[in-house]
Amino acid sequence: MKTIGYAAHQANTPLEPFHFERRDLRDEDVAIEILYCGVCHSDLHTVNNDWGGTSYPILPGHEIVGRVTEVGSKVTKYKVGDNVAVGCMVDSCLECDQCHKGEEQFCREGMVGTYSGKDRITGESTKGGYAKHIVVREEFVLNVPESLDLAKCAPILCAGITTYSPLRTFNVGPGSRVGVIGLGGLGHMAIKIAAAMGAHVTAISRSDDKKQQALEYGAEGLLVSKDEQAMKAYANQFDVIINTIPVKHDFTPYMPLLDIDGTQVLVGQVGEMAESNSVPLLLGRRRVAGSLIGGIAQTQEILNFCALHNILPEVEMINMADINQAFERLKEGDLSHRYVIDMSSLEVA
Repeated sequence: MKTIGYAAHQANTPLEPFHFERRDLRDEDVAIEILYCGVCHSDLHTVNNDWGGTSYPILPGHEIVGRVTEVGSKVTKYKVGDNVAVGCMVDSCLECDQCHKGEEQFCREGMVGTYSGKDRITGESTKGGYAKHIVVREEFVLNVPESLDLAKCAPILCAGITTYSPLRTFNVGPGSRVGVIGLGGLGHMAIKIAAAMGAHVTAISRSDDKKQQALEYGAEGLLVSKDEQAMKAYANQFDVIINTIPVKHDFTPYMPLLDIDGTQVLVGQVGEMAESNSVPLLLGRRRVAGSLIGGIAQTQEILNFCALHNILPEVEMINMADINQAFERLKEGDLSHRYVIDMSSLEVA
């Protein structure tokens, strides 16, 4: 299938139009016309090879919403015309213990990323959602509930599942006390989701500039992390803290905010952290954990959860040609929303 997208041909260079071919449908494949694709900070990091291992040309995008245009002979769950979604992975072995548990992101053979992954059959590098079309194995295609706005729901496929999964893992529910560090693309979703679960949510930020936004998202208050007295007053107040800070930092100052057996979950920074101190962990049997997206079943679960609770990300719609300007804004940081690309702006020549 001939199609077009936007790709980078080397690190720290602009994305530009890129003509390429998607694979022919295998028996278990679903062909999708992409309608919208969210822009994730991971896209920027991968394009610039910040984490290493990027193969060029790189065509990012793993928050994909579209419509089925064709299905393989063995596909049973989807038909032409269905509204569907694709998240951060497009394949795994489906045979190991983790895949059988519905944790395909931890596949023992390695899950196949939606972009910059390696096709399990051909070995070719996968290309993501900054394109007009995509072909994906049926097991990794998700159903979009009718009540979700197709133009706004794409970031649920990454920001939504990235924050939902640890909230589920650490049993957040009615009455839980949850802190959310950071009010960006991940943080605002964590607040909305935790509040919908019935938790008492407090936003944690360096200033109170975004307090009104945090309250609108569902937080009951905002803790200014630079205020030493306020931080002391919040000692032992949280069961779970979702840390969405996307840069190298010290997580230690937030540990005393946790109650006994509390957990701080790192979902923002990928890479080195600053030197930390074990004392607040030892004194409260507190834990630091990491979390990586979620499995396919849980990703479908968060789509259904957002539909049920009328949760949508805060988004700004852009045209495909505006992607490089959006990347510059991402570099500057401090965004409290997610960009979503309207793929109708990308014409197939």
